[in-house]
Amino acid sequence: MKDSQGHILYVGKAKSLKKRVQTYFQNTKTHSPKIKKLVAHLKDFDTIQTDTEFDAFMLECHLIKEIKPHYNRMMKSPQSFANLVIDSQKKVRKIEVSNQPTDYNNAFIFGPFTSKSLVERAINGIKDCFKINCAFSTIKNSACLNYSLGTCNGVCLGGKAVEEYNAIIDRLIAFLDRTDMSLIEEMQQMMHQASEEFNFEAASKYRDWIDTVSLLLKKEKVIEFTEKNHNIIMIERLDDTSIKMFLVKRTQVLFSEIYHMKNKSNDQLIEEIKLNAQAYFLNHELKKSFDVSRDEIDEAQIIYSYLNSPNCHSIIIKDQWLKPNSSTLDKELLKFILTL
Repeated sequence: MKDSQGHILYVGKAKSLKKRVQTYFQNTKTHSPKIKKLVAHLKDFDTIQTDTEFDAFMLECHLIKEIKPHYNRMMKSPQSFANLVIDSQKKVRKIEVSNQPTDYNNAFIFGPFTSKSLVERAINGIKDCFKINCAFSTIKNSACLNYSLGTCNGVCLGGKAVEEYNAIIDRLIAFLDRTDMSLIEEMQQMMHQASEEFNFEAASKYRDWIDTVSLLLKKEKVIEFTEKNHNIIMIERLDDTSIKMFLVKRTQVLFSEIYHMKNKSNDQLIEEIKLNAQAYFLNHELKKSFDVSRDEIDEAQIIYSYLNSPNCHSIIIKDQWLKPNSSTLDKELLKFILTL
């Protein structure tokens, strides 16, 4: 979307361009101030037709990062991502949400997460659930307001409460590392107990806390998967006789090609895919594992979500399959092609 001077205001995508554009000019009374302002400045459109939804998602992501349109809130700045930081040095381990994790030394850092509010809700849920929501950041030897409200275990007073607080933080770290699920299991037990006691308001709160905390792991799965730097072949059907193949490494689409199945035998298709896989995956060097940067997280989420969508067929190609004397790649590609 452009203004009268040709400046790009907004980049978006749509399966039905007509329906999407109509939404901006119909029921305008219900529009947010942001949308009303966008429509007031809107004078022209440019459109780019893509082969697949995946193409559209990736193109939208790259254009927003490149152009940084005023009305695209997401994907413009790495500052929009959040990390969960737990200080390991202080007597009372402090939990913070930060978009500058490099500012911390000797700290446990998890993320990046695309939603700061999600991380904050999850942490507040854990604090309320386990009654460690102290209003003070350090031991004051006097009770905070939350202590009188029953949501602080007395960490502000020092003593045994500090050990209990830090033990819960240790379990939170283990939960985020996926080495100990006891934190979420105890929350589930609290929910079931509240339900059995017909305290449905409390049970509902526990359920919401559990759902929010669980989302932290789902976000982390994207990071974990991306850091493995898989060689991925993705295929999306265009119609009954055509497919589009993508060769993906980490957060990059290295190569894509449309194949018309009607004109190719399975052997021909396998041979072409194999040659491209060997050419692009073998020549694309990456470290075995390194942290996903905030600049990569949008692409990582798009790729991870699409791999788990019904629109996509995919296979992960192991490095040893790509060796010239290996026959495994042909066999695995045949099994893969037959599932399309």
